Amino acid sequence: MAYFYGLIVAVHILVCFFIIIVVLLQSGKSGDISAAFGGQGSQTAFGPRGAASALSRATTWSAVAFMVTSITLSIYASRRGGPTSVLQGLKSQPVKTQPAPAQTPPPTPPTQQK
Repeated sequence: MAYFYGLIVAVHILVCFFIIIVVLLQSGKSGDISAAFGGQGSQTAFGPRGAASALSRATTWSAVAFMVTSITLSIYASRRGGPTSVLQGLKSQPVKTQPAPAQTPPPTPPTQQK
């Protein structure tokens, strides 16, 4: 079971990096993939709409893979039986406090009598 968990974590991390790369390669409405690589023509890399459809499909499939791995990891973590809260595993010990010492007024200096 630990092998399966490690495999899912590795796939999850790879999908995360792939999503980052695919999203950064996408450009605004007026640009395409060839503009990202410094090309002058808009039809040189993937055609006028080929880049948008290829990158949008890659984004969609990587988002689906990200959601599936996230749900799988959360199910695995819930079945593992660990604490349900971050603070639940801490042992709370009461803080021992001592009352403040009673302050006595400072002694008054003796007054001189005449």
